Amino acid sequence: MKTSLAALFLGLLTTTASAADAGPKAKVTPERVQSAIKDLEKLTNEALKSTGVPGIAIAVIHQDQVVYKQGFGVRAAGKPDRIDADTVFQVASVSKPIASTVLAALVGEGRIAWDDRVIDHDAGFRMHDPFVTRELRLRDLLCHRSGLPDHCGDLLEDVGYDQQEVLRRLRFQPPASSFRSQFAYTNFGYSEAGYAAAKASGDTWEELAAKKLFVPLGMTSTSYRFADYAKAKNRALLHVRVDGKWSAKHTRQPDAQAPAGGASSTLNDLIRWMRLQLNEGKLEGRQLISATALAETHTPQIVTSFNPDQGRVVSYGLGWNVNVERGGKVFWKHSGAFALGMRTEVAMLPAEELAIAVLSNAAPTGVPEGLTESFFDLVLDGKLQRDWVGFANRMFDEEIKKELGQEREYSQPPAPPTSALKLPAYAGKYANDFFGSIEIVDEQDSLFLRLGPKPMEFALRHWDRDVFIYQPTGESAGGPNGVRFSIAPDGHADRVLIENLNIHGQGAFTPVK
Repeated sequence: MKTSLAALFLGLLTTTASAADAGPKAKVTPERVQSAIKDLEKLTNEALKSTGVPGIAIAVIHQDQVVYKQGFGVRAAGKPDRIDADTVFQVASVSKPIASTVLAALVGEGRIAWDDRVIDHDAGFRMHDPFVTRELRLRDLLCHRSGLPDHCGDLLEDVGYDQQEVLRRLRFQPPASSFRSQFAYTNFGYSEAGYAAAKASGDTWEELAAKKLFVPLGMTSTSYRFADYAKAKNRALLHVRVDGKWSAKHTRQPDAQAPAGGASSTLNDLIRWMRLQLNEGKLEGRQLISATALAETHTPQIVTSFNPDQGRVVSYGLGWNVNVERGGKVFWKHSGAFALGMRTEVAMLPAEELAIAVLSNAAPTGVPEGLTESFFDLVLDGKLQRDWVGFANRMFDEEIKKELGQEREYSQPPAPPTSALKLPAYAGKYANDFFGSIEIVDEQDSLFLRLGPKPMEFALRHWDRDVFIYQPTGESAGGPNGVRFSIAPDGHADRVLIENLNIHGQGAFTPVK
């Protein structure tokens, strides 16, 4: 897909926040929570049947008690191994609030401050604008207000650049907005905050997270290393739809953006972290994270949407969506996803000491949001306001149809197409600062695109005159995309535009002299 699913989640959260009716003013009782859980379990079983999603895991916390944890379905489609509270899931962007908890530990110790300049901890980091480079703070990256375009850097990861090189190349991306003026969800910007903090501590990010959070909290199966997820025997595989059936077809290796999307965890581990969040940094009587530092992660930093008719605000804190909904109640939420086959959500209602985590091993699907909103309907209102799972799935379907419509340009070839020039007219080496070098190769009367630091080769199929198409791969891949050549007076291409790489204007390449 041209647009990462994480961006769609934010829109879904805004819509669900606006749609829910106000709940009762009475304090939520344990009895009401248990009644809601009973109905939630039925809804989950129904969702498994209606969507075919292979597996779901759910945990509920209330008043510092684990009142529910349950696995549903299987870890891999077509295999008998069941999901349980110790099944390891990749949690995708739920990694972000976990990461901000790690940074809160450092803030509480006085090792860093939220308003530290990024370059004071990572001297080599650069933005496109020298002023922004000089003034950029950890806080700016953690609430997505740096000016970097939405999901900037994700395509660099898709074509094979590692963490260090993706972050270096962000300096070549012009901003999408002025500094601190707009919200734009950016995995690699967020990750840079984590990596800079790790440099301040003298550890790698993976070591820092383990030292400051996972080990003290007893999260024994949680890691920011893909290798740890990959070697876990009890792990949920990623699933996508293939010919109408869920298939464990892909692997997603997210180490390059570990703080933003690289964590893996279990229900049992997430339960301990959720209790810490609701208890102002305490777990089982021990103050593990400064309450003041942790509270800042839940504090709105930038408004992401506002419904003036209902007075409902969705903001982003430091790794959390901070929503005002359901009669003025404040929620902390974050969804996560890999388009290659994973969906997650964690949602908390701090005033009621209530939290829920929903993990699923399939994408695209709105099951996590749907079950989360259903649960809050049931516990606050005593009844469903709507079929939230169906509503969430329809939203995803509509967005996917929209994206497919954008790609429909290449669904039917022109009849008849205008002939291409002789293929050597297109062949050669081209480059730009952001994506580096590409090569168009003429072999055996066919054109191929070679792209990335360890060149991946893609067959180019002629479409019309100087336009060819190819099928991208990776987390951001959608359907076929165009490769458009501009021809100089000498009869050879003097520009190549790769459409799916041009989302933020960086898809044009010129010949290497």
